[in-house]
Amino acid sequence: RPQRDNCISCCRICVITLAEAHPLLQNGKTITSVNYQISPNCSRLQNKVSGKSKRVRLSQFLTELAPLCRISSSDGEEYTIYSCIRGRLIEVNENILSNPALLQEKPSTEGYIAVVLPKFEESKSVTQGLLTQKEYEEVVLKRSNSSS
Repeated sequence: RPQRDNCISCCRICVITLAEAHPLLQNGKTITSVNYQISPNCSRLQNKVSGKSKRVRLSQFLTELAPLCRISSSDGEEYTIYSCIRGRLIEVNENILSNPALLQEKPSTEGYIAVVLPKFEESKSVTQGLLTQKEYEEVVLKRSNSSS
């Protein structure tokens, strides 16, 4: 089952970040690398948008299960981060390639993973399917209670 501890902030565009409960943000983990090369023929770094309004014609289309990147930690674990929403990939955060610590130090700002633009007609349904912060905290609490 894919890891779902992503945080998605939406206001017409969606910013994909790691949620507070993601294993990479727990004690003792050190992120060593981020790789946007999803397969031999697919790199999220090849995504191209241009112009003042960031035209999305050449951008990659993502489904909910589309991998965005793979993140490796010092303990040898590798985590695949998925889009979790359908839409056009507007940009990936290339800063985390040279400074992966941003994912842990500033996960909701400079450590974002990607920006996705859902289809206009789908944007409302995208946000309706997401958990609120309170709902997410309840899920994390139940998860930690059942594993102890």
